[in-house]
Amino acid sequence: MNTKELQDIAAQVRRDIIRMVHGAKSGHPGGSLGCADFLTALYFDIMDINPENFSKEGTNEDMFFLSNGHITPVLYSVMARRGYFPVSELATFRKLHTRLQGHPTPVEGLPGIRIASGSLGQGVSVAIGAALAKKANKDNHLVYALTGDGELEEGQIWEALMFAGSNHVDNLIVTVDNNGKQIDGSTDQVCSLGKLRSKFEAFNWMVLEMDGNDMKKCTQTLNLAKSLAGNQKPIAIIMKTEMGMGVDFMMGTHKWHGAAPNDEQAAAALAQLPVTLGDY
Repeated sequence: MNTKELQDIAAQVRRDIIRMVHGAKSGHPGGSLGCADFLTALYFDIMDINPENFSKEGTNEDMFFLSNGHITPVLYSVMARRGYFPVSELATFRKLHTRLQGHPTPVEGLPGIRIASGSLGQGVSVAIGAALAKKANKDNHLVYALTGDGELEEGQIWEALMFAGSNHVDNLIVTVDNNGKQIDGSTDQVCSLGKLRSKFEAFNWMVLEMDGNDMKKCTQTLNLAKSLAGNQKPIAIIMKTEMGMGVDFMMGTHKWHGAAPNDEQAAAALAQLPVTLGDY
């Protein structure tokens, strides 16, 4: 797809995020809005996937694992728009006894979901396991994972990074949503990450950086990461994003990490986001 087509999808995904969180009166709009461009690029342009015939095993296709599982609004919207399940089902977000729970769960049988996540720190470990399984099965497809910068405060992440680097898990691409904010404030205030690139490189990772809110740079960097796979090192992408991207009053603050807009706020947000594919 060309850049304009991907931008149009991401714009609609942002509308979906606002409507879903507003409808449920709960959820995590900030990080979801920030990652809309990245996940749109990943699902619509980068990964080799088969939404119509989803399997949990992921044989002969690329796989994605959402480690920062609270940003389900963006994941569900992208998956629905990509054809994993009906777009109309987005209206059931966070409702009891539905498949679109606040954090992803495989128990409900939602196509596209392979693991429960949102207990932070675990998704990268699972992605490493999936990547090793692909190697064992002579499957040349790639495994992708997304983690948050606040999530990097979890010790399990660093154990996983150390393992992947020392064991040359080179069919793995992990992206860090480096928006500088988490639920209690900025990452610098809560627990500074220091020199993030240097830390990955010290653990034998190849590191790229990109602007995660520039669609063209997203596709270029992700394609570069794909081309570099298989060179004895896992690949990390440090992705700068803006929490709340696309909605002026949600940007520049951590306060929309996990807060739902009221009726007036939702209307103001939607007024800034164009309808490109049609609302559900």
